[in-house]
Amino acid sequence: MDIHASRKVIYAALVGNTLIAITKFAAAAWTGSSAMLSEAVHSVVDTGNQCLMLYGMKRAARPADARHPFGYGPELYFWTFVVAILIFAGGAGVSIYEGIDKVRHPHAHTDAWINYIVLGAALIFEGAAWMVAFREFSRTRKRGGTFMNAVRVSKDPTVFTVLFEDSAAVLGLLVAFIGVLLSDQLGMPVLDGVASIGIGCILGGTAVLLAIETKSLLIGESALPETVESIRRAARSHRGVARVNEVLTMHLGPGDILVNLSLDFEPYLSAGDIEDAVTEIERDIRSRHDEVKRIFVEAQDWADHRRERRMEQREQE
Repeated sequence: MDIHASRKVIYAALVGNTLIAITKFAAAAWTGSSAMLSEAVHSVVDTGNQCLMLYGMKRAARPADARHPFGYGPELYFWTFVVAILIFAGGAGVSIYEGIDKVRHPHAHTDAWINYIVLGAALIFEGAAWMVAFREFSRTRKRGGTFMNAVRVSKDPTVFTVLFEDSAAVLGLLVAFIGVLLSDQLGMPVLDGVASIGIGCILGGTAVLLAIETKSLLIGESALPETVESIRRAARSHRGVARVNEVLTMHLGPGDILVNLSLDFEPYLSAGDIEDAVTEIERDIRSRHDEVKRIFVEAQDWADHRRERRMEQREQE
């Protein structure tokens, strides 16, 4: 997914969450609803998260320098991990605390119709933002692949993070609406607090899932298996390559792959021939995969490699 599509998803969520947060806080202050206050906090956390992801994208786009020779791409993964922590601590923590307080000290809220209107409007806005995020995420999803598998193989955390946030927001709004409705119709204000705790649990689960996925990206994930195999085939197809030993890859960003190749060359090749072959291999791989930014080739002589293998076998015997 290109950077413009990612920004489009984030900006859509940012504008929607900002407007929704203001409306929810006003409704919570007027009606005294705990579930509405939890939803307002949720929207504020989501708004801050979108700002952090935009900041992370800007930082990650900086060019490589002497201190960071491979660039700043992983910074995007770091800030996405921070987002997961904020959802857990800010959104889930405050919602559960507020819910427990409301359960312990229940009090009826007033003018429930305001909550219905605000929650209904928020559900429409959040649903629209969710559709934008889901549409963009679906473009990277393989045909027939499951949703969670698409998340696991995705290397762009910005889109699936917004999608998870919007999914949690829609579920939270439904829980809040049910909690407010039952609290009002049954005259049981404690249910408003129960709904707030439910919203906190939804946010906590979302945060844990995001932390797991972004941690894997943060510590270094390889390219997709089909990309690795394509690189292997490209290297093997060139004249003078006797064997492809290793193809090591790592994502430094959604569109930034580091490749390290270990190749055995035929013994009849001169140093100049090997240098030309390496140049051709690098050019071929980059023509097939724009996301491959850096390629390192470890060249070995096939005859030397066989001698090393025989020595290793003798030592094992």
